[in-house]
Amino acid sequence: MSDVEHTELAPGYSISRIINGCWQLTPDHGGGPATESETHRIFAELVDHGFTTFDCADIYVGVEESLGRFRKNLAAPDSVQIHSKYAPDRDTLHELTAPKIKDAVNRSLSRLGVERLDLLQFHWWRYELPGHMEMLETLMDLRDAGKIRLLGVTNYDTAHLAELLQRAPDLASIQCQYSLLDRRPQRHMAKLCEENDVHILPYGVLAGGFLSEKYLDVPAPDVTNRSLTKYRLIIDEAGSWATFQHLLRTLAGIGERHGVPASAIAARWTLDQPAVAAIMLGVGTKSRAAQNRAISGIRLTQQDRDDIKAALSRMSIPPGDVYELERDFSGPHTRIIKMNLHDSQQRD
Repeated sequence: MSDVEHTELAPGYSISRIINGCWQLTPDHGGGPATESETHRIFAELVDHGFTTFDCADIYVGVEESLGRFRKNLAAPDSVQIHSKYAPDRDTLHELTAPKIKDAVNRSLSRLGVERLDLLQFHWWRYELPGHMEMLETLMDLRDAGKIRLLGVTNYDTAHLAELLQRAPDLASIQCQYSLLDRRPQRHMAKLCEENDVHILPYGVLAGGFLSEKYLDVPAPDVTNRSLTKYRLIIDEAGSWATFQHLLRTLAGIGERHGVPASAIAARWTLDQPAVAAIMLGVGTKSRAAQNRAISGIRLTQQDRDDIKAALSRMSIPPGDVYELERDFSGPHTRIIKMNLHDSQQRD
């Protein structure tokens, strides 16, 4: 639909400003609807409402294949955009070779049933190991060969993204965690991205659901899964449960003025930040097309922004650069991350 926001990541390549994140469809995150036909019904409803861009990864078990089947059955397959990721295993980075990278890209192409990936986003776990520039070179060769349209990165810090940009100034995007609770991109990353026309594609915008009325005026819950643990740690880094509650009350009050839930205000705030091109919101067991359309229609007033700024003044920005806490292998943020999913899941 024409009133849903879109933006260009590169000349001639437009995406919806709310991207359908597909990580929740993996068995590790619940698996989504019970049947693929129901998953595809949800996909179709999102597309019908103008949310035409999907985000997946080759380590999301079965998701590339499912998106490929969905795309194939569309009357206009090129009306959707599918972004994937390449995250080689942390423990075998030293064994990574150009042929392995090429095999991974070809596998994604086959699963998605396309001749060219719209956007491939790559990750590197250990900066102390050489190889990420060589990986970039291989991916650039594949792009030049017509197998990749655009290249981006996931969870790079500012210094290493700047290093990549010296060789590849046309990198399109960085996918990283960014929300009212996790404002680390504001420290250094946003400025670098603005200066180099790199688009930020945030995930974790709703902090795993914490940024919603579900958690307003309730005691701090016992976390029961990796996702909630991940974002509860971010709440603790940003302040306390009490300061978080104050932020939620502020968002709920602004939401009442706009006739939307607090979560929509939280999502709109991130979408409005400098260098942010689009945000990712997860596809679950029900379509969120109506919620996404509400977010697209919100225009925060100066009063809204001032109220949010006042609430944030009681909180801290988590320490370090983008994904720095998650790279501290002695800390709690790293212990919940699965870093060796690639090789074990590359089965056709």
